[in-house]
Amino acid sequence: ALLEHGLSNLMIFDMNPSQSQPAIAKLQSSFPGSKILTKKLDITDADAVSLAVEETVAAFGTIDILLCFAGVVGCVHAIDMTPLQFRRTLDINTTGTFLCAQAVARTMISQGTGGSIVFTASISGHRVNFPQPQVAYNVSKAALLTLKSCLAAEWARYGIRVNSISPGYMDTILNEGEGIAEGRRVWAERNPTGRMGVPKE
Repeated sequence: ALLEHGLSNLMIFDMNPSQSQPAIAKLQSSFPGSKILTKKLDITDADAVSLAVEETVAAFGTIDILLCFAGVVGCVHAIDMTPLQFRRTLDINTTGTFLCAQAVARTMISQGTGGSIVFTASISGHRVNFPQPQVAYNVSKAALLTLKSCLAAEWARYGIRVNSISPGYMDTILNEGEGIAEGRRVWAERNPTGRMGVPKE
């Protein structure tokens, strides 16, 4: 969408860039006037995040927009969830988002140009999901709503806007597989449109 609106440079941080390469190649073909790069990155590694942001600045000159949409979900009943499972979800969804925002904000502040940071929260941050048990995911997304507000308040003086979007049930890779077919049926029935949303919406 940003490329359609004239974005000149796009850096995509990904745990597995080779998996997304065909889609990225298609983007590059559709937008030959824009420079699109990818970098393998674990967003829970603060040093790696800082280095990735530095490399992005070296490649493009500035960073003006950050979109945070990396995330994981695990449907485990709270009574059975291990500390490791709980921490992993929060580490990726919440702490990873913070680390990326912090590194980019530092760059935006040094540039003196302001910018826009957007978090991907979720309907799960506002309402408890049903029928699937996913307490860690819900907590991680609710935390993003407060994180967004805190950072927006702190960084407004630098001209940095921090916002979040909260998609409802979306038909993405996180919702694939026969194991959650019953859940998909319930989500569609509870949606006024009678179906899940699709990413382009």
